[in-house]
Amino acid sequence: MSTNWRELFPTRLTFIIFLLYMSLFIGQGIFVTASQESNNSYGYNTVTVVLLTEVFKLIVSTCLYCRDNNLRSLVRDVHKDRNVLALYMVPAFLYCLYNNLAFVNLATFDPTTYYLLLQLRVVVTGILFQIIFKKYLSQRQWISLILLTLGCMLKQVDFSGFYSDANDDSESAAIQAIPSNSNHSLTVDHNQVRGKNMSGFDFSLSAVFILAQTIFSCLAGVYNEYLLKDKGADVNIFVQNVFMYLDSIVCNAGILLLRGELMDAFSPHNLGTIMRFGVIIIIVNNAAIGIVTSFFLKYMNSILKTFASALELLFTAVLCYFLFSIPIYMNTALAIAVVSYAIYLYTQSPVVNLGKVRPLSSLSEASSKSTAYDKRKLLDEEGDTDLEMDMV
Repeated sequence: MSTNWRELFPTRLTFIIFLLYMSLFIGQGIFVTASQESNNSYGYNTVTVVLLTEVFKLIVSTCLYCRDNNLRSLVRDVHKDRNVLALYMVPAFLYCLYNNLAFVNLATFDPTTYYLLLQLRVVVTGILFQIIFKKYLSQRQWISLILLTLGCMLKQVDFSGFYSDANDDSESAAIQAIPSNSNHSLTVDHNQVRGKNMSGFDFSLSAVFILAQTIFSCLAGVYNEYLLKDKGADVNIFVQNVFMYLDSIVCNAGILLLRGELMDAFSPHNLGTIMRFGVIIIIVNNAAIGIVTSFFLKYMNSILKTFASALELLFTAVLCYFLFSIPIYMNTALAIAVVSYAIYLYTQSPVVNLGKVRPLSSLSEASSKSTAYDKRKLLDEEGDTDLEMDMV
């Protein structure tokens, strides 16, 4: 079977977006965990951080739009497509809940377990994708999605039940064996993961929160893709981002208001706890994630996004091995093997869902309005700008 690279990544730029998306998300869990206090709490208002992130996204998107336009044109476009602005309130609210739950769940779970449990969204995304886009996945695509989910679950398997503890080569056993005074070189200080849930679901409130975050992520991602490729396909992508971030600011301000923290959240003291490198990098990184995600969903699809999310978990393990000499244990090796096969299987028959949007070959095209296109004409004209197709 041949690998359909052109269907997977229509242009070289979409492949770069794929890699950038993964890189930013790998840093997210590490940055948030590193900002925690010794008791796994936060020394800053997390809702305020999410709100400031949305404000930063809005500023960046406005500046990107104004490279080829002006503010008056932006106001005119926002007013003209105000019906799309209203539609963006749905994914904005879901992303608001998702971003705030990320801080809650990373205070409960270590980053690896957190990313592992979020892989439950793989199958959920597949179901929602079929319902919203009415594009039914093939048997091969479903098998690859299920294998991907199982592969991620293998990452957390404790093999001590299969043979003696002395021969246990699983990561969970190794973590338990680290003494409290160890100088083991971890990406995140061992003290910051002590007392956290490192075994997955335990039928507690934390399990409800991670399940809720997973569902919000799936709903927001697929619905956002629907707006980018259908209802808002003719709207400049930076204007679409402005819609999303305006609505997100309203949602996060609403949460602060309901908690009675709207005024106090921007007091000199609270802002002082945020204005430090460890928190500012979270704001910048998450803002970059939001903008890159919009390009990902507009020019690729939410199914491929779930594969990127799974690769984040495994690349984190591999990078830690080379950068910090953290061993790759048997469960991690098995997980990498299964996920790799799932991705190979998926590349044989990837989902194609361009809707009314033509593939992106240069960033300058993002500033122009999207139009419907003839796919056969595109395949003839793209030529050398695309990745080679049908590589064995």
